[in-house]
Amino acid sequence: MIELQRLTKTYGEKTAVDGITATIRPGVITGFLGPNGAGKSTTMRMIVGLDRPTSGTALVNGHPYAASRAPLAEVGALLDAKAVDGGRSARNHLLALGATVGIGKRRVEEVLASVGLSEVAHKPAKSFSLGMGQRLGIAAALLADPAVLLLDEPVNGLDIDGIQWIRELLAELAAEGRTVLLSSHLMSEMQLVADHLIVIGQGRILADTTIDDFIEESSSGGAVIVVSPDAGTLAPLLAGDGVTLTTRDPGRFEVRGLTSAAIGDIATEHRLRIHELTPITASLESAYLELTRDSVEYAGTTRKAA
Repeated sequence: MIELQRLTKTYGEKTAVDGITATIRPGVITGFLGPNGAGKSTTMRMIVGLDRPTSGTALVNGHPYAASRAPLAEVGALLDAKAVDGGRSARNHLLALGATVGIGKRRVEEVLASVGLSEVAHKPAKSFSLGMGQRLGIAAALLADPAVLLLDEPVNGLDIDGIQWIRELLAELAAEGRTVLLSSHLMSEMQLVADHLIVIGQGRILADTTIDDFIEESSSGGAVIVVSPDAGTLAPLLAGDGVTLTTRDPGRFEVRGLTSAAIGDIATEHRLRIHELTPITASLESAYLELTRDSVEYAGTTRKAA
């Protein structure tokens, strides 16, 4: 388990992380989302002691990570896949890491096989592609069989087979009761693998909820498009507490606060015609963009045609 208690980090006048309090629980995959500059990487670095908090605490299994007697066996982290001596082979890189906690060749060969690098384990890390480097970073994170995993953009550079593999791996790790904190900008992947979400913007928590609730509560979902030649008569019949109606064009309007079934029943009761009832289902991407719209620090502009 990871516990963040009013965690804050400032650099001069810049506040990168601003009083974050959250609990990342075992047995679920927690997605960690936020725009560039939101404080995700800084938070993850503070969890593993690479950055010292200005105030507040980050606890791993009840104590600071730096106080752990066997850090690699407690937390496996992939924060920067390039943080490898490029002249070392993949095998020697893992052997060197393993030597710090008494892990030998047998376990190294196991993790090399699990990430698909056995055949290239003798090659220097600097010769690896981006995807191969990611696999080596994941192997290092798994080396000491830790109970807590921190993975920053783990699918970056992976091909479709590698992406499928990492999905299955994360599901297995969570099913084993491990704590998994996953940061990624790929919303489609996050929607497929995450159970819970923590979203931050400008160093503050914007949401801490299940992924299903996050999407459901988005205003970009939960609506029904109604197309009816009797729209002028039907729309007033649907109005009521908690129901909002938005006219799109004659004969077509949007309803929030009623299901498709309820709208159909009301239309049938009054013998009104309906040509279309289309529920609008929000995606994680649309819900995320809606929530973080005012928290983007580095926003570009769209070129307009001349």
